[in-house]
Amino acid sequence: MPSMSSTQQTAGRRRRAGSARPGLVAGIAVSALVLAACGGTTGEESGGSSSSADDGTISVFGAFATPLEEPWDGAIHAALTAAADDGEIEYQHVDDLGTADEMERALRDIIATEDPDVIIGDAFAAEEAVREVAAEFPDTAFAFGSGGAEQAPNFSVFDNWLQDPAYLAGMLAGGLTKTGTIGVVGAMPIPEVNRIVNAFTAGAQEQNPAARVTVSFINSFFDPATAKQAAEAAIAGGADVLFAERDGVIAAAEENKLPVFGMMVDQQEQAPEYVVSSLIWDMRPTVDAVVGAVADGSYQASNLAEYSFMKNKGSSLAPINTGTAFPIPAELTAKVEERQAAILDGSVVTPVDENEPAGSTTVGE
Repeated sequence: MPSMSSTQQTAGRRRRAGSARPGLVAGIAVSALVLAACGGTTGEESGGSSSSADDGTISVFGAFATPLEEPWDGAIHAALTAAADDGEIEYQHVDDLGTADEMERALRDIIATEDPDVIIGDAFAAEEAVREVAAEFPDTAFAFGSGGAEQAPNFSVFDNWLQDPAYLAGMLAGGLTKTGTIGVVGAMPIPEVNRIVNAFTAGAQEQNPAARVTVSFINSFFDPATAKQAAEAAIAGGADVLFAERDGVIAAAEENKLPVFGMMVDQQEQAPEYVVSSLIWDMRPTVDAVVGAVADGSYQASNLAEYSFMKNKGSSLAPINTGTAFPIPAELTAKVEERQAAILDGSVVTPVDENEPAGSTTVGE
């Protein structure tokens, strides 16, 4: 695994990013006990069925706390589905394990009935339960989105590290604002949100040192109505460019005919004339690293953060929209592309700042 600084090794304490994305749930039952105990959706992906395949293909089971319409777990599922479609893994999943008890029962049932080589999922709502199960089954590789450190011998952790595309989006925002004020609406001031917002702000102020970035937190991972209201308040305060770290902001930008940046997936289709670009998280490098290590016998508990970095193709800036209702200067695009190349070749490292953004406010407080 790549080496990481102590700051980069700090996993996020909680997360949810972006807006809902449909069409990710598979529908073939794999375990009646999982369904009965957890009420979740289970599915078998195109890579095949059951656990360790007869041909030696690594078997992976996804265990997700939320329905897969929620894009954080959806991003993991999409990467696993792609790996299965490529013939690299056998993949099944269960989702909507909303409580620690449901997650624990599902994990025990998955191991008892399917015995997969790897279980990948989301432990944020069930840290203690997931870690307890992992400790009881040291021969199964666990890789989970987690708010803590890795746990020897078999429990690896990851999170979405999107500071690189956030910085690039900020540069674009700094070059597009005419009022000098940019509005950001985020979930809450927790480390994994803070580092994205702070990187966006740093990029905006590199491009436009006089830019003022207002940051509002809605104290929720999914509340589009409140996020839209917060965006409208930012607009009333002079913001003419917005960053939609939460769902609901793009709608406000479109109604007010303003540039906006999306989150987690390419959200251009939500407002084709106003979404400039989006921050994208790609879990495939993380999945490939885990599966490769299990396959060659080198797997051990690790912090997998760097596999989400842009230089490792774990995150990216969506293609800059050429069909916006406003001009995007060619020289601005060129400058962003130059910085992106420097990030990719390792000559520039985007700062990681997990402190609460200065001057930020929380809706309702």
